[in-house]
Amino acid sequence: MKGRIVKGIAGFYYVNAESKVYECKAKGLFRNNNIKPLVGDFVDIDIIDEEKALGHITKILPRKNTLIRPAVSNVDIIAVVQSTASPKPRPYLMDKYFINMQKYDIDFILIWTKSDIINDEAKEYIEIYNNIGIKSFIISEKDSYINDYDLLIDFLRGKTTALAGVSGVGKSSLINRMCERERMEVGSLSKKIERGKHTTRHSEIFCVDKDTYIYDTPGFSSIEISDMYEEDLENYYYEIAELSGNCKFNKCSHITEPNCKIKDALSCGKISKIRYDNYTKIYQELKAKRRH
Repeated sequence: MKGRIVKGIAGFYYVNAESKVYECKAKGLFRNNNIKPLVGDFVDIDIIDEEKALGHITKILPRKNTLIRPAVSNVDIIAVVQSTASPKPRPYLMDKYFINMQKYDIDFILIWTKSDIINDEAKEYIEIYNNIGIKSFIISEKDSYINDYDLLIDFLRGKTTALAGVSGVGKSSLINRMCERERMEVGSLSKKIERGKHTTRHSEIFCVDKDTYIYDTPGFSSIEISDMYEEDLENYYYEIAELSGNCKFNKCSHITEPNCKIKDALSCGKISKIRYDNYTKIYQELKAKRRH
């Protein structure tokens, strides 16, 4: 029987097959070959006990793609979820997300939550990422600013989407709304440290409607960029890549060299200072990592 892994906890995999969820263990051959089933995998299973809905995973079907952190597979879109107010938007972290997603060659979008309490700083961030062509959806429970919720649902229809973002930005609340019922415990936000409590501890996939799936993945506050030289970083910043060939020096880092078109564009306001500062910070991190 064919199905899809919708949740994995402590060596048990929950497989949705023919509108029923089976609790399965993976056969030893996967462990012997150092292969681990992932949430999102399409699999073949053998039924051990139909009444108790128990089974064994016998085969993992070919994957479209695989993410390492979070460890999920067969993703069409990654949606980076950011709160407009609390916790505050983190453009540096967002840029790291976007760089890694481009390396995976997976489409990505931005979802801005809590727009009913939006502030000027968040509006600036929204404008910055809109200007570089990253598709954004602004949603709210109260509609006081703007609500792209219906547009978001239409855009995600027929796709498998993974939500990424730190704890407390509203991922679980969004999934509750999309699934039209309270399917998850919504994390309460700690006022002291502005991080989620009782939030997601494992990856899980939910069916929004036919052929439309949404992942929730454990919240995390950092993401490392690996296997990249600092001189390649400009290729992942659209606005910098567009102008970089016009600099005086062929291998311009756009940080210290004279006659740099990127710094000229920065001084004229054609490139966001926030994005440029993120670029220089990540550039220095990659350079330091290579030295060590």
